Amino acid sequence: MAVGTGIRTFFDGTWHDGDVAVMKAADHGSWLGGTVFDGARFFDGYTPDLAAHCARVNRSAKALMITPTVSPEDMIAIVHEGLKAYDPAEPVYIRPMYWAIDGDPSGIVPMPEKTGFAISLEKIPMAAPDASTTLTRTKFRRPVLEDAVVNAKAGCLYPNNARMLVEAKSKGFGNALVADALGNVAETATANVFMVRDGEVFTPVANGTFLSGITRARHISNLRADGVTVHETVLGFDDFHNADEVFLSGNMMKVTPVTAFDDTQYQIGPVTRRVRQLYWDWAASEG
Repeated sequence: MAVGTGIRTFFDGTWHDGDVAVMKAADHGSWLGGTVFDGARFFDGYTPDLAAHCARVNRSAKALMITPTVSPEDMIAIVHEGLKAYDPAEPVYIRPMYWAIDGDPSGIVPMPEKTGFAISLEKIPMAAPDASTTLTRTKFRRPVLEDAVVNAKAGCLYPNNARMLVEAKSKGFGNALVADALGNVAETATANVFMVRDGEVFTPVANGTFLSGITRARHISNLRADGVTVHETVLGFDDFHNADEVFLSGNMMKVTPVTAFDDTQYQIGPVTRRVRQLYWDWAASEG
């Protein structure tokens, strides 16, 4: 599923140019969706939080009962080797992934050690600083751990996100603001969400219904170090209608300003711009 260009694939112990086939038709991952992945970024010569993303893909695998076979340290070395083929000015999406190959006699439970592994590198531009989106509500909700593997970045979770996006776009909006099982705001269909009111920042508390993102944590850390008060708390839809600013946080684009939530309009405000500047400054300081 290429959305960018210049793809390179690490598979079977070596790098290949192009979008290489890695699964067989009878693999558990192909048949039953036993797949996990993570996403990191390379831009301006930086790979911010790459170690955290590599560690998380291994945790995701374990959550799906897939045995991880590559240490985060080895994964980082493989990624840096693959990135040598790109110009530092070319933004690249870094996608390590595992899938189950064999199942037990039921076919459903993944067999230990029977694991596929690949890394996909793909040139995907970073969004412009003023690129924004709009939000609307959706009838679909985030599941809970008793219903789905919400503690993993798993491919099987994304059809639900796709339903949210299709509904939002059918209403003329760019994304959906999504509730958890109790009706509180959890995140959007594609990213974690923040709001600003009276100069303070608020984000839904991580309650186990959504992945509390690596970039989300980085923004919270950067803001607090900059003297901004950040609240991780229970939020409702009315809180977002009453917000001064809203922005999204995700690995793909890092910071995405929101200019509307249904009939509520926002400006791209000073806190949202500051969050972006803080992130780029932090990435540069990490090298």
